[in-house]
Amino acid sequence: MQQHVFDTNAPRKTTHLSINGDLLRQAREEKINLSQALEKHLAESLLEIKQKRWRESSRGAMEEYATFIEKHGCFGDTLRCF
Repeated sequence: MQQHVFDTNAPRKTTHLSINGDLLRQAREEKINLSQALEKHLAESLLEIKQKRWRESSRGAMEEYATFIEKHGCFGDTLRCF
């Protein structure tokens, strides 16, 4: 399942950017769709940033839960047959 970090139905916007000339030439030779490539990379970058931010904001709760499990065990420990 692909996770979207943006509204895939939002209208497209025209923008102007600068790019290394050789990189652009090679991408065009390979018939790479620049808009799709940029959107894909931006979405991946945003997802990575948001995941990192979530991990950082949740670190305290995860550490607290790990400490609780170390001290009291896991609920399922008493139900396990293995």
